[in-house]
Amino acid sequence: MPPPADIVKVAIEWPGAFPKLMEIDQKKPLSAIIKEVCEGWNLPNPETYALQNADATNFYITEKNRNNIKNGSILRLTTSAAQMAQQLHERIQSSSMDMKLDALKDLANSSRDITFAQEFINLDGISLLTQMVESGTDFGDLLSFTLTAFVELMDHGIVSWDTFSVAFIKKIASYVCKSAMDTAVLQRSLAILESMVLNSQDLYQKVAQEITIGQLIPHLQGTDQDIQTYTIAVINALFLKAPEEKRQFDGDNVNILDCPLTEMAHILAQKQLRSIILSNVIRSNKPINDEMAHQLYVLQVLTFNLLEDRMMTKMDPQDQAQRDIIFELRRIAFDVECESNNSGSIEKRKSMYTRDYKKLGFINHVNPAVDFTQIPPGMLALDNMLYFARHHQDAYIRIVLENSSREDKHECPFGRSSIELTKMLCEILKVGELPSENCHDFHPMFFTHDRSFEEFFCICIQLLNKTWKEMRATSEDFNKVMQVVKEQITRALTIKPNSLDQFKSRLQNLSYTEILKLRQSERMNQEDFQSRPILELREKIQPEIMELIKQQRLNRLCEGTCFRKISSRRRQDKFWYCRLSPNHKVLHYGDLEESPQGEVPHDSLQDKLPVADIKAVVTGKDCPHMKEKGALKQNKEVLELAFSVLYESDEYLNFIAPDKHEYCVWTDGLNALLGKEMSSEFTRSDMDTLLNMEMKLRLLDLENIQIPEVPPPIPKEPSNYDFVYDCN
Repeated sequence: MPPPADIVKVAIEWPGAFPKLMEIDQKKPLSAIIKEVCEGWNLPNPETYALQNADATNFYITEKNRNNIKNGSILRLTTSAAQMAQQLHERIQSSSMDMKLDALKDLANSSRDITFAQEFINLDGISLLTQMVESGTDFGDLLSFTLTAFVELMDHGIVSWDTFSVAFIKKIASYVCKSAMDTAVLQRSLAILESMVLNSQDLYQKVAQEITIGQLIPHLQGTDQDIQTYTIAVINALFLKAPEEKRQFDGDNVNILDCPLTEMAHILAQKQLRSIILSNVIRSNKPINDEMAHQLYVLQVLTFNLLEDRMMTKMDPQDQAQRDIIFELRRIAFDVECESNNSGSIEKRKSMYTRDYKKLGFINHVNPAVDFTQIPPGMLALDNMLYFARHHQDAYIRIVLENSSREDKHECPFGRSSIELTKMLCEILKVGELPSENCHDFHPMFFTHDRSFEEFFCICIQLLNKTWKEMRATSEDFNKVMQVVKEQITRALTIKPNSLDQFKSRLQNLSYTEILKLRQSERMNQEDFQSRPILELREKIQPEIMELIKQQRLNRLCEGTCFRKISSRRRQDKFWYCRLSPNHKVLHYGDLEESPQGEVPHDSLQDKLPVADIKAVVTGKDCPHMKEKGALKQNKEVLELAFSVLYESDEYLNFIAPDKHEYCVWTDGLNALLGKEMSSEFTRSDMDTLLNMEMKLRLLDLENIQIPEVPPPIPKEPSNYDFVYDCN
């Protein structure tokens, strides 16, 4: 007969004694269980003791998390969180440096547990740590562990960031500004500055007075990738919170936060931030880890978002300065100077301008300024056209003159094309959208030029003109050409070119003919057979294919996945792993110190959740951790990757998948375990792919074409390389 569900069998350790095996009744108060354990070892004052997980976390067992105790768990009897907090609060004030260092080490380790953190914070522990930092008497390991404990305590979100003094901010900033600083201290200081900027508008303004871009750049020129990552994270935080209103700044020693977004780009270019990141991070000998890739992606997104203002600004047809840009495009293209008021009649000059604007490919030949009143792309399109005309003048003149000499219906309208292309590039690069919490999709080529978006446009407008000629397009084909060009660009970007030249070379290989071949190949692979017998056969074998997909999903859950924990800081540097047992009856999970290189064994995962206890799987906004974290609600991509497993009455296991594929695999697999329908987009895609493949194999079988059971052997490597090919 199985034991009652409320009884769990555990082992409890106590230093200097044999572990005690006992059954815990989950209905009994935790205090009563602790009292029973203390009596077994004749320990007085049971109220000063608590139970702890005897694993790498050492987290306290409380009434809230006691349901996580599973059969076979190993617990430890230890000093209560309140008692431990009181002891450490006293020990870190010791006059003995060795005792103080040991206490700070223990504090840094214990502060990861929210139960202990709450007790220590109740003793005004945060204020004590900030006073120790402000005093400036601690250095090296003492300071490193003090800052580590501070970061861990603040990560729980119990204390508001708005409570810190200017003296504390100045001291943290001074550690960042020093040329020679202990690596651990520098890393923690950068993490604290990032959190200050992201979590408090008031602290953001105070940090503005202390940190300059010039003081951050030396940390990027070192070889420690963690320091480089934290430094870029701080720059991103400053960038993200930069005010939009215009402010004054002076050249070399400018405070980055005192500048509007529109001036931020000039400062970053002035300080050569882009080239330093390119040479010291992107092109360094070390491979770029996930967190660095994420920070580079965020910087890329924020840099492109500087274009949003121009993208959403309509042209004022009455603004002479803006009209002069159009005159400049005409002058460069046709090598004409602006005629004086006395040179010919007004009608003649209007006719001449209309003719030239038609050659330039504007929709409105009389007043091309009207073309730029559409947002997006607004004035950004005109900026791109002027950049192309000035910096790639030969290519610009060739495109304009080449098209003006064609028949009307075959000309590629430069003006209209530039406007639509700019809009398309903004869509591809998601200009104006906030960065995703989990994306690592940065493009090295955008860090190779100070005006990368404009150069990107220049390459793509020449591609558009080339594709137009290859398609022998007419004005009616304009939208078709734009679709092909978008496909060429997105296909070229998928290989992540290291430079704009590599991107250009890739586009050369993606001609219209090549795109047609790729489309034909993909169409054949996705061919849909619509005849009635085929449809009936598809319907008949569909359950078999669905079972195959189900097994794949469950096998994938058995392999397991590493998930990131989302903290109050934007950085996500904590991991946990979850996997399904081979018999599909238990979910094993547990925290990890770092991202694993392969599968994590079941026995190293300390927590278990029986599949039979799972009540439901919820996703998106229905997840408890999405309701709790208000800041995350604003991020659509995080919501799309969130899911939770609900078990018992109000307990839940929260997930944020690393990507959309893992999200679909896990939600499908969990639904399959619960006997529910697998309805993700990847299931539908896999179903179509496998069905089509099975149909083709069966049709080949009808034609009596023998398909071997195993692939042909790989040819053996020749034993004798001493041979020569006779060309005669």
